[in-house]
Amino acid sequence: MQYRTNYRRHLMRIQRTSIFVEDQEMALQFYANILGFEKKFDVPLGENRWLTLVSPEDPDGTELLLEPNRHPVVKAYQEGLAAEGIPCAAFAVENVVAEFERLTALGVRFQQDPLEMGPVTTAVFDDTCGNLIQILHNN
Repeated sequence: MQYRTNYRRHLMRIQRTSIFVEDQEMALQFYANILGFEKKFDVPLGENRWLTLVSPEDPDGTELLLEPNRHPVVKAYQEGLAAEGIPCAAFAVENVVAEFERLTALGVRFQQDPLEMGPVTTAVFDDTCGNLIQILHNN
């Protein structure tokens, strides 16, 4: 397939991404109180909620949707990633080592301590909601 290059370019950006969670309220507490995200939308949807968070530094930026993992396929996907040690998301931080120390002091369990990997430094923690999350900064 060949794409045209002589058309007016329309920029596409990521507006929202999902993280599947067992308990939306527990996830909200972790992502807001421990990680520091701010709630943007919290709309009741029956027994669930449309619950999004944003970085306080970019309130109009990408939203993180804390989405229930009740569907069997979603649950299997989430459990499979965690069992294989694969992070489901990556968050940029100013300094991985400093964030590792801050989060460790708050009781967050890390699966991977800070590790320099070429152009980035990364660490991976358990979000208490069934996911592994990677933090990283560019070296």
